[in-house]
Amino acid sequence: MAQLIRIGIAGLGTVGAAVLRILAEHSNQLELRAGQKLVVTGVSARNRTKDRGVDISALQWFDDPVALARSPDIDLFVELIGGENGPALAAVTAALQSGKSVVTANKALLAGHGMMLAALAEANNVCIGFEAAVAGGIPAIKVLREALAGNNITRVSGILNGTCNYILSRMENEGLSFADCLREAQKLGYAESDPTFDIGGFDTAHKLALLTTLAFGVGIDRDAIHIEGIESITLSDIRAAEELGFRIKLLGVAERTSRGIEQRVHPTMVAKSSTLAQVMGVLNAVSIDADNVGRITLSGPGAGGAATASSVVSDLTDLAAGTTQKPLGLPVASLATAVHMEMQRHEGGYYIRLNVQDRPGAVAAIATRMAERQISMESIVQRHSGPRLAASGPVPVVLITYATSENLVREALEQVERDGFLDEKPQIFRIERE
Repeated sequence: MAQLIRIGIAGLGTVGAAVLRILAEHSNQLELRAGQKLVVTGVSARNRTKDRGVDISALQWFDDPVALARSPDIDLFVELIGGENGPALAAVTAALQSGKSVVTANKALLAGHGMMLAALAEANNVCIGFEAAVAGGIPAIKVLREALAGNNITRVSGILNGTCNYILSRMENEGLSFADCLREAQKLGYAESDPTFDIGGFDTAHKLALLTTLAFGVGIDRDAIHIEGIESITLSDIRAAEELGFRIKLLGVAERTSRGIEQRVHPTMVAKSSTLAQVMGVLNAVSIDADNVGRITLSGPGAGGAATASSVVSDLTDLAAGTTQKPLGLPVASLATAVHMEMQRHEGGYYIRLNVQDRPGAVAAIATRMAERQISMESIVQRHSGPRLAASGPVPVVLITYATSENLVREALEQVERDGFLDEKPQIFRIERE
C-alpha cells in the first residue's frame, strides 16, 4: 500500500477549492506519479460555512492557519491566503520551522520575504514550491530552476500580468479608452477595486524578481527593479504603435549586461511579428534566452483558479515524489546582491510622443536638443487632427529614435520641457525589435 502524504491547505478561495477538486479527481494518477497517496487532511479559512463547491466536512478545521502549519497531522503545507505579511508569513514560517515543505502561490510574500524563507527552508532541510506564484499555470519556475540547469541564461522577459494585457488588448481591438477598459476589467473580476498593484507594474515586478533570481543567481530584491505602469497609455499611443507595426505590452525584463543584471518593468512596443505580440487578453507569456537552447517561449493562462491550482498540485506531486530543489535554485548564501541599475543601451530605440505647442521652430528645437546628446532620429512625425489654424492648440509629435540610452533621452526631454515647448509630460516607450 502506498504511503499517505497528508496535506494542509490554508486559504480556500477560488484556487484552494480548485486544488481540492484536482486532488480528488486525479487521485489515482497523482498517486502513480508521486509513488504516494496525496490526501488533504486539514484546512483553514476565514469562513467555515461558505459554499465552495467542494465537500470539506470530513477535513479537520483550523481557525488559525499557524496552528494548521504546526500540526503534527500534516506532512505538507499549502499557503493560499495571500498578502505579504500577516497570517500568510506567520503560517509559512511556522511550517518551515516545523520541518514541513511548503507550496505557495503568493508572489508578494516571496518578493518581500523570499530570501529569509528560503534560508529557513534550507536550514530545516525542506523545500518551498512556488510554481503558482508566477504566470499561473505556465511552468516557468520549473523550467528555470530545473530544465535549464545546463544553460547560461542571458535574458528573461514576459507578459506577467493578465489585467494589464487585457486592458491593452481591448484598447487595440475595440478602440476603447484606458479608463473604459479598466472599468470593464473590474466588472469582470480581472482587476481589483483598487487596481494600482496591477496597472502600476508592481505585480509584474514581484514576479520578475523571482524569475531573475532563478535565471541569474541574484538575491530577490524588488527594489532593484525599474518600474513603470500603463496608466498613461492613450489611444493615440495604441494607434501610433499599430501604424508602426507594433503592439504595446507591459513587459517585465531581466537581462545580463556588461555591468550586471538589469531588471525593468515598463510598457514596451513589440513588433507584431514577435511571439510576445501574439499573447492577447488575460494570457501570460515568459520568454527565456539561453546559450544552449536559444530562445524558448511559454504562454498560457496566467491566473484563474484551475490554472493556478494546476501549478500548486504539480509542486505537491514533486514534493511527495521526493523531487526537491533548493527553493531559489542555488543556496541562499551563494546568491549575488541585486543592484538597481540605470537603463542601458539597446537595439530597439525609443518611441516618444510629445504634445508640442504649435509655433514656428518648435519641432526643430526639439530635434536640436536630441542631437546635442548624440540621439539619432529614425523619424519625426507631426500630426494635425484638422486644418491648421493660426491659433491652434498643441500638436502631437511622435519621435522614433535609433539605439540610445534612456538617461540621455530623458535628459534631452527635460531640457525640451524647460524650453517651454510642451503642454504635458512626454510619453516614452522602449521599442523591442525581436
